[in-house]
Amino acid sequence: MSDPANQNTAGVSAKPPRESKPPLEILLCAPRGFCAGVVRAIDVVERALAIYGPPVYVRHEIVHNKYVVEGLKRKGAVFVAELDEVPDGKAPVIFSAHGVAKTVPQTAEARRLITIDATCPLVTKVHREAEIHHKRGRHVLLVGHSGHPEVVGTMGQLPPGSITLVEDIDQIEALTVDNSQNLAWVTQTTLSVDDTRHIVEALKAKFPAIVGPHKDDICYATTNRQEAVKQIAPLVDALIVVGSSNSSNSQRLREVAERVGCPITRLLNRAEEIDWAAFEGIRRLGLTAGASAPEVLVEEIIDAFAARFEVTVDTVSTTTEDMVFPLPRELRSEAAE
Repeated sequence: MSDPANQNTAGVSAKPPRESKPPLEILLCAPRGFCAGVVRAIDVVERALAIYGPPVYVRHEIVHNKYVVEGLKRKGAVFVAELDEVPDGKAPVIFSAHGVAKTVPQTAEARRLITIDATCPLVTKVHREAEIHHKRGRHVLLVGHSGHPEVVGTMGQLPPGSITLVEDIDQIEALTVDNSQNLAWVTQTTLSVDDTRHIVEALKAKFPAIVGPHKDDICYATTNRQEAVKQIAPLVDALIVVGSSNSSNSQRLREVAERVGCPITRLLNRAEEIDWAAFEGIRRLGLTAGASAPEVLVEEIIDAFAARFEVTVDTVSTTTEDMVFPLPRELRSEAAE
């Protein structure tokens, strides 16, 4: 007669082994995610809510990230497309990090609205450059993407006809100007470093007397994130950029990865957007985030892959960022009090 204890033991050992997950190494780009301008813009909204109480109105998305915008909505921020949606009263209206045309604060002043400007200081730098060139009698060429809020804001610093948008190198051959000896160029801050260099070189070749900024207009964060992707993208089977589709700097990161030969590149808002079929069989994944994407969304992507793969994470750092921008004067503690 068989021993019942042995039967039980045999039953336990007969269970099928748990299916092991395939290994996946994640190379995490550093720097990634929030830049100083984005941190400042979000802080502006939160500080205004603390001082004035809700609602606080924000013209356009404060930064191009739905997760951030929805979080601020829950705290009492109201996002509007134009100032005519802002009621008269004591609730302030905040201008987004991308900057606005001069007519926007002029309209707000005419209505006696309380305004707070969250424009990134590096965008304001471009505005000032364009104004100086105009005062010196130069026609300004703006390298950027049509319709982007930053471009709309920069073009709106000068009178109509004083600034011309240049979107790509193909436009330059047909470009005509009244006086090629009085030209200047500025750029959107979130462009592809390589594309912009080629466009500027073409402008200089056609207009040798053209004047540029003392320091590149493309912001440090855009440059740093693109350099990190350039290093990692050739080493991985796929690369994910965490960011919104309307985020220029996030789109450029995906393009950079694609250009240096990464076979699979995706721009994703959240983990729920992952097309798992595209990532079957990969063994090494690159991961970065646009300048307006919070780190919590990067962690969400890592957790989603960890549920399907045996994940190890290695950070590849190309530089260290320590840039900090102060809040607008009216929101600093001593002024608010």
